[in-house]
Amino acid sequence: MESFADALAMVTALRPEEPVYCLRPRVLREAAAHFMRQFPGTVMYAVKCNDHPAVLAGLHAGGLRHFDVASLREIEIAAALPDAVLHYMHPVKNRQAVELAYRRYGIRSFALDHEEELDKILSATGGARDLTLVLRVDMPRFHSVCDLSGKFGAEVEAAPALLRRIVASGNRAGLTFHVGSQCLDPGAYESALGICGGILARAGVPVPVIDVGGGFPTSYVGTEPPPLPAFVAAIRAGLAKLPDDPDRAAFCEPGRALVAEACSLVVKVEFRRGHRLYLNDGAYGSLADMKLFGTVYPVRLLRPGGAGGPAASFALFGPTCDSYDSLPGRAPLPEDVREGDWIEFGQIGAYSNVLQTRFNGFEARRFVAVDDAALRPASARAA
Repeated sequence: MESFADALAMVTALRPEEPVYCLRPRVLREAAAHFMRQFPGTVMYAVKCNDHPAVLAGLHAGGLRHFDVASLREIEIAAALPDAVLHYMHPVKNRQAVELAYRRYGIRSFALDHEEELDKILSATGGARDLTLVLRVDMPRFHSVCDLSGKFGAEVEAAPALLRRIVASGNRAGLTFHVGSQCLDPGAYESALGICGGILARAGVPVPVIDVGGGFPTSYVGTEPPPLPAFVAAIRAGLAKLPDDPDRAAFCEPGRALVAEACSLVVKVEFRRGHRLYLNDGAYGSLADMKLFGTVYPVRLLRPGGAGGPAASFALFGPTCDSYDSLPGRAPLPEDVREGDWIEFGQIGAYSNVLQTRFNGFEARRFVAVDDAALRPASARAA
């Protein structure tokens, strides 16, 4: 991968006609090390958030060894890392994928949320008794940008019997949940763990694994969540109230909080019409999270030789022929922005390259490494 001092140096050298991801390996390493120092247990990265091999390698270089995978493709990517431990945490899996995960890749940790999935896993692994089977429980809606309740999760009333079935199969039982993506309330984890405590008390069997899932947030423009220690404190408080089990281990599945800051996207201005800018990436591409959930990224103009002038407000549009390809909100950029300039979007390491389509033939494929600090929102930089 080519390396540059920063995004402006990249633009000056390459004059790219297509979008370019600027990856910051140092930021990845530091994020992984910081999260593992804070969390009282095992940190496993949610590969769905950004599956680029260089992203996984950066987290691995920071000491992270556990990966939450949801498909055979993600398994193949993560399994290439030395000493990687994979956890198949998708609650609904293809039968053949379970068999390959167990026999070819040595995966021993699987999530489920209903009896039929338990039967499938036991059948596909030949009645294995060396598994950790983690039951996902449905949760009420918490204060999160993206609610993840409803599609997955066993009902709270059914969970104790399912845990007893797991233990009766001769395997280790676990319990997990998800409070929602970009959770803004640390107390959501403590509340969810309180629900888990009631399930454990009714189950009456050993459950040595508690996985608090993902949802850990990052900063965007207009959104400055509480710091990671506040979430960790709430998790510690919730874990302390669970029924005693000296063998219990805690796990988590961060995605966004580990990788968002470590990558930015550089796009080119193809056309300006008044205060409307037409870019070479948009809602069908790397900026899909803006359209889906109203995420607002920090932006800056990149122009070799320098750019100046007072700031103005611009509407942004993507490159496709579809009118849906318009981005919400308005971007503050220098008044003199023009065709041929480049714009850098920060905080874009999460849910960008993994969500893009190839609609109309537009696709961002190029990654380069840069050495500068992350482009963060002004409020986060001042904090």
